[in-house]
Amino acid sequence: MRRALRRRPAERAHWVVLAAVLLAVLVALLVQGCTHRLSTIGDAAPLATASAERVPSEVLHGGPVIDTRGADPRTASPAPGTVALTFDDGPDPEWTPRILDVLREHGATATFFAVGTAVIDHPDLARRIVAEGHELGVHTLTHVDLATAPAWRREVEIDAAQLAIIEATGRSASLLRPPYTSTNSAVDDAMWSAIRHAGDEGYLTVLATKDARDWETPDPDAIERAIVDGAASGQVVLLHDGGRNRAATVAALDRALDRLDDAGHRATTVSEAVGLEPVMTEAAPGDRLAASAAVWGIRISDAVVTVITWMLVITGALTVARAVLVVAAAARHRRAARRRREEPARPVVLDPVTVIVPAYNESAGIEAAVRSIAASEHEVEIIVVDDGSTDGTADMVEALALPRVRVIRQPNGGKPAALNTGLRAASHELIVMVDGDTVFEPGTVRALIQPFSDSRVGAVSGNTKIVNRGGVLGAWQHIEYVVGFNLDRRLFDVAECMPTVPGAIGAFRREVLRRLGGVGDDTLAEDTDLTMAVCRDGWRVVYQDDAVAWTEAPASIGALWRQRYRWCYGTMQAMWKHRAALVQGGAAGKLGRRGIVYLLLFQVLLPMLAPVVDVFAVYGLLFLDPLRVLAVWVGFLALQTIMEQVVYRQLMYLVVFQSAFTAVAGVRLRLQRMERYGTLRAPAEPVA
Repeated sequence: MRRALRRRPAERAHWVVLAAVLLAVLVALLVQGCTHRLSTIGDAAPLATASAERVPSEVLHGGPVIDTRGADPRTASPAPGTVALTFDDGPDPEWTPRILDVLREHGATATFFAVGTAVIDHPDLARRIVAEGHELGVHTLTHVDLATAPAWRREVEIDAAQLAIIEATGRSASLLRPPYTSTNSAVDDAMWSAIRHAGDEGYLTVLATKDARDWETPDPDAIERAIVDGAASGQVVLLHDGGRNRAATVAALDRALDRLDDAGHRATTVSEAVGLEPVMTEAAPGDRLAASAAVWGIRISDAVVTVITWMLVITGALTVARAVLVVAAAARHRRAARRRREEPARPVVLDPVTVIVPAYNESAGIEAAVRSIAASEHEVEIIVVDDGSTDGTADMVEALALPRVRVIRQPNGGKPAALNTGLRAASHELIVMVDGDTVFEPGTVRALIQPFSDSRVGAVSGNTKIVNRGGVLGAWQHIEYVVGFNLDRRLFDVAECMPTVPGAIGAFRREVLRRLGGVGDDTLAEDTDLTMAVCRDGWRVVYQDDAVAWTEAPASIGALWRQRYRWCYGTMQAMWKHRAALVQGGAAGKLGRRGIVYLLLFQVLLPMLAPVVDVFAVYGLLFLDPLRVLAVWVGFLALQTIMEQVVYRQLMYLVVFQSAFTAVAGVRLRLQRMERYGTLRAPAEPVA
C-alpha cells in the first residue's frame, strides 16, 4: 500500500508538467503576439478630425514640447535658427546606421523616438545613438495609437518601451512622442487625454512644427524642403528612421544639413533646441533589474515562437511524408499481391496449426472466440490457457465440449506466461496466437499461414477489424484500424521492417519462438517485443491482409485511454529494448533504421508535436491572418482525416505525452486489462 501511495503522485506529475508547459507557452505566445503582431510601424494614421473642445488653447497654438506634469500645461518652442531633428519608428538595422553616419559627418545631433520592440531587437543601435551624443525618446512598445488605447494599454506601452531603453543603454528617457501625431493643431480630445496621461507618468510630450511626410512620399527634394524651410524661426521636424524604405530620407538629410550649415543654422536635439535639462539620466539599479527581466521575458517569448514555428514546419513535413510513404507503399503492396496471384501457384501450406488463446476473465467473449476458431476450414488444435480467471472462463470453454480444444488452468501470471504455457503444450510447428476477445472467419487460419511457404518468413501479421463500430468512438477506431494501422502494416511489409504482429491475430514458426526463448514479459507490449526479436533474429515478418480477425474495441473514453496508454508505453519499452538494431546489419538493421525510426517519428514525436498545430492555430487567429491560418489548420486536419482519424487526435497525443513522461520518469506501469462487452459472435460464414 505504501509503495502504491508513493507511485500515485509520480504518475500524476505529468499533468502538472503539461499544464505548466502549456501555461508558459500560452503566456509566451501572448507576449510575442502583443509585442510584435499588433505593431503597425510604418503605417500612418490620418490627421485627427475629432473634437478638440477639451484641448487648451495654449496647447493647440503653443510650442511642440508639452509639459503637463503640473496643474497647468506649458509648452516650449525651439530657438530661432535651430532645427530639432527627430526620427520616429526606429531603430532600424539598415536605415538608422546610415542616418547616424550622415549626422556624424555633419557634426549634427538628433532625437530618436524609438519603438520598444525595435530597441529590444537592436540594442546595439540604441547604444550607438546615445554614445554619439544623440538622445532617445519613447515611442511606445508596439507603435500603438495612444489616443484610442485603453488606460491600461497606454501604461503598458509606455512603461515597456522605457524598460527596453533602460536595458539597452542603462539610461531612462523623459521625452515621449505618441505615434500618429504631428503638429499641435492636430491634437484632439482623445490625444490630449493620452498626453495628460504621459505627463502624469513624468514625460514631456514632443510634437512637431513641421511634418516632413517622408512616410508618404519618396521624393528627397520635398523632404529636404520640409527640413530647411522655416529653420530661421526654429523648427522641430518629424522624420523617420524605420518602418519602411528610408533611402529618400537619408538622401534628403545629407543635402539639407549642407544647406543648414551654409545658412548658419544648427541641427540639434530637442532638449538643446528648447533649453531643457538633460532628458536621459542614469537608471536606478532597481529599474535596470526590472528592465532586464522584462526584456528577457520578451526575448524568450520570441524564441518560444521561433521554436514553435519550426516545430510546426516539422509537424507538417512529417504528416505529409507519412501520407506519401503509406500511400506509395500501399500501391506497391497491392501490385506485389497481384503479381503473386498471377504467378504459377505457390505451394499451399497444409500443415496443422496450434492456436493458443490466453484468457483471463474472458467470459464475455470466449465462447464466440473458441467456436469461431473451431469452425476453421484448416486443421487446428486449440489450447485455451486460463490465467487464473475468476469469472468461470475455463468452465465455459470446457462446457462447449468441442473436439481438438484443450483447457489448461494456471495461477495468474500474465499474458506472456499464458502464451508460453500454451507454447510448451503445442503439438504443431505452426503457432497462431489470438486474444480471447477475437473472432476468426472460417478461412482466417488458412490465409494467415500461407506466407510460411517462404522459408524466410518467421511470423505473419493478420488483419484486425473492429466488430463494435456503433457510436462515434467505435467509428473513429474502425477508421484507425482499417486505414491507419493496416496502411502502416503494408508499409512495414514492403520495407521488411514489421515491428508488431498484433496479439489479436499472429502466426509464428515454433522453431523461431524456441530460439527466442518464448514470449518475453519485460515490456507491456509483448507482441511488439516478440516481433522485434523475430526481426532481429534474421526472419522476415509479413502482413496477410486477407487473414481477417474481428475484435472488440474500447467503448468508452476511459477504456480507450487505458488501452492506448499500455500500448504506447509498451511500444516505447520495446523500442528502447531493441535500440541496438539501429546500428546492426541485415534484417535487424532494417527493423532499426526503418521500423523503429518510423515508430519514433510517427507514433511518438509526431503526436507530441501535434498540439503545436492547435496552439499555433489559436495564436494565428488572434495575431495573424485568420483566414489563412484557418485554411492551413483545416488542410492539416483534412490530411489527418484522410490518413486515419482526426477528432480524437488530441486524446491520442495526450496518451503519447503521458506514456513518454512515464517512461522518462521511470514509473512502472501496471498491466491494465481492457473491458469486455460481449459483442462478439461466432460467424456461421465469413463476415461481410
